Amino acid sequence: MLFALFEAKNYHYLEEFVYICSMSWSDLNNKELILIAIIFLMAIILPIGRWLYLRSMRIRNRLQMSYLFTNIAHELLTPLTIIAASVEHLRNSQPSEKKEYDLMDLNIQRTVRLLQQILETSKSQAGSLKLLVSQGDVMKYITETARCTEPLMEQKELEFDISCKPESMMGWIDTDKLDKIIFNLLSNAVKYTQQNGKVSLHVSTNQFYDHVIIRVSDNGCGISKDKMKNLFTRYFDGDYRRNRTIGTGLGLSLTRDLVFLHKGTIKCKSVEGQGTTFIVDLPIGKEAFSPSQIDEHNKVQIKQPASNIIDFPTTIITTPANIAATATTDENAYRVLIVEDNAELLMLMQQLLCSKYQIFTASNGQEALNLITHHDLDIIISDVMMPEMDGLELTRRIKQDEEFSHLPIILLTAKTQSEDHQEALEAGADDYITKPFRLKDLQLHIDNIVENRQRIRRATPTDTESSNKATAQVLSMDEEFLQKAYNCINEHIDDSDYDRETFAADMGASASTLYNKLRTLTGMNVTAFIRDIRIKTACQLAKDNPDWRVSDIAYRVGFKDPKYFATSFKKEMGMQPKEYFDRLRSETEQSASR
Repeated sequence: MLFALFEAKNYHYLEEFVYICSMSWSDLNNKELILIAIIFLMAIILPIGRWLYLRSMRIRNRLQMSYLFTNIAHELLTPLTIIAASVEHLRNSQPSEKKEYDLMDLNIQRTVRLLQQILETSKSQAGSLKLLVSQGDVMKYITETARCTEPLMEQKELEFDISCKPESMMGWIDTDKLDKIIFNLLSNAVKYTQQNGKVSLHVSTNQFYDHVIIRVSDNGCGISKDKMKNLFTRYFDGDYRRNRTIGTGLGLSLTRDLVFLHKGTIKCKSVEGQGTTFIVDLPIGKEAFSPSQIDEHNKVQIKQPASNIIDFPTTIITTPANIAATATTDENAYRVLIVEDNAELLMLMQQLLCSKYQIFTASNGQEALNLITHHDLDIIISDVMMPEMDGLELTRRIKQDEEFSHLPIILLTAKTQSEDHQEALEAGADDYITKPFRLKDLQLHIDNIVENRQRIRRATPTDTESSNKATAQVLSMDEEFLQKAYNCINEHIDDSDYDRETFAADMGASASTLYNKLRTLTGMNVTAFIRDIRIKTACQLAKDNPDWRVSDIAYRVGFKDPKYFATSFKKEMGMQPKEYFDRLRSETEQSASR
């Protein structure tokens, strides 16, 4: 207060205040007592006033943000409705693409549910959430609501147990709020429970039959003590990435608000590595609610949850057998590894690319590294944010390994800042695509990388004759490598047992290094590279020795079976060897007669 008086330059009042303080209470007159009272009141009122002002500003800002989120959510729901209607129209007019329509519907419904959670959260912040309870069979309603989440359980092959004691009991509930409470708790249990785990919903009542106690339990990963402190905090990160799932940080916070709105309580018990139990206690007696919260005219509809809560079609997950039916059979097709922790996006990319490329999949960086060391690969497509090992660390590991550093890597990320792009390039990524992206655009990026490899192949001599001419030139390291490869195969051209392992040993390289190098330089894998040289040598032998039979040539270029030689030759040259050799000899005779 003294500083305030100085700043206001009220020296006159300050002098009086100092003088008054030196006097006894009996010497003070009314004016001086009033002055003391004013000063002390100001000392109390000003800080309180400042606190109230700042609080009102925070509330106003929070309400403004709440209104903003509410408006955005409402605006987004309109185009989503149009998209949903368009998908339904396509489903009716072109029903053959059922899996794609199911996937669209799934993500439309998920987005709608997220927007509805944002709307409910905004209402909760603004204090405008309202309760409206109706009478009905509470136990049967909870049972039907829980059954609507069974597709979630089926996706992860979880054991799901529902029990209500008693099985039937009348009470007063707000079905809209109860739907959200049950769905959020059960979906949360599914997220953090491993494959083939167990989730249970047990509902009981108290001795007066005016409360329901809902217990949702799982035997999942559990929650640490540090995480428990902020469990119901809005936007709290529940380690959903580490557990290979998705989350927004809204579900449990909204659940708590809805429970409190219903005048109930919510508790959580958890042991790390053993599981978690949420316990919700809700009053269901009519006397627990005010007249404005009671709807006397409408009864609880037991079957209503089926249209409110379910958003996971059981047909959405495509099995490997479904994908294999459309996969390429070209053994020389480029091998693409897709690393993505979102199962639906991984499935979509796999379906898009499998007809053109051989596809391998992994759900995190560590799985990807294991695949890279055990399989010959050509291109890696990886998400950035993943559990266990993210895409940036995966890229660094690959680029620091001499055996795999040549592999091109395309990173996918939702991060759009320039520094994120720079970080990806510094890690060694060859390309960078931001989410959301069009799957056709991804295929264009892959095709560009493949085309670059094929340009190298076209610029590099692959037949025996041109490779001999190349020896007279000053060769680059890559050309030297290829020349050595041609020489090794030509030295063993009639050896049918000369395979990729023996070839790699002669080249002084591991089988994977040989594969990667040949693929980069020629666009062919090791087996195709050996076969290509054998068949081109066969053409040269047929040209130089017109009287040789097809079987003689086949044996001389390392084929044990002339029939397999004929099949491989037709695949490579587009016609049967006899037809090709006859045409080649005819052209040679015509040239000689001129």
